[in-house]
Amino acid sequence: MPFDVREWIAITWFIFFTIWIIWGVTAKRAVRRQSMGSRLSQAALLLPAFWMLFNPAFRFGPLAFRILPHSIVTEILAIAFTLMGFAIAIWARLYLGGNWSASVTVKEHHQLIQTGPYALVRHPIYSGVSLAGVGLAVLNGDLRSVAGLVLMVLGWRAKFRLEETFMTEQFGNQYLEYKRHVKALIPFVW
Repeated sequence: MPFDVREWIAITWFIFFTIWIIWGVTAKRAVRRQSMGSRLSQAALLLPAFWMLFNPAFRFGPLAFRILPHSIVTEILAIAFTLMGFAIAIWARLYLGGNWSASVTVKEHHQLIQTGPYALVRHPIYSGVSLAGVGLAVLNGDLRSVAGLVLMVLGWRAKFRLEETFMTEQFGNQYLEYKRHVKALIPFVW
């Protein structure tokens, strides 16, 4: 049976998110949490983003326009971006430890992590998941996937802006200094 890259990537995402959810039980207790309205507004961007990357149903009109031909090169790139993205996200999650949460929170005895991947970007988990999303976009090769990536980044931006508000209120000048020296998602760029 030939190797099905799309199926492998889908299984990889499923395993990643399953482990991610289970891993969440190691998080510290939250002392402050974002509002439900805030979570819903972020989900309004992130859910369609993932749907557009995974589901071919939105492939019509200009969204169906192919910008990358399907080839062995795009399959290899898709696998590489997926693996690199998940490696970055897992590396970041290991450094974040019990401070991690699926929603925006401040944890009991919260620490400001500035080492490991957090020395390169302030939000390496979002960077890693986005890079894995680039893998899907390369594999799909269409404008629909580019639109999905744009929605994903907008969703992460909404989420990290709130996180940064929480972190500034929690850590004050220490966080502002960190923010001045370390970019949000892409090292040395943004």
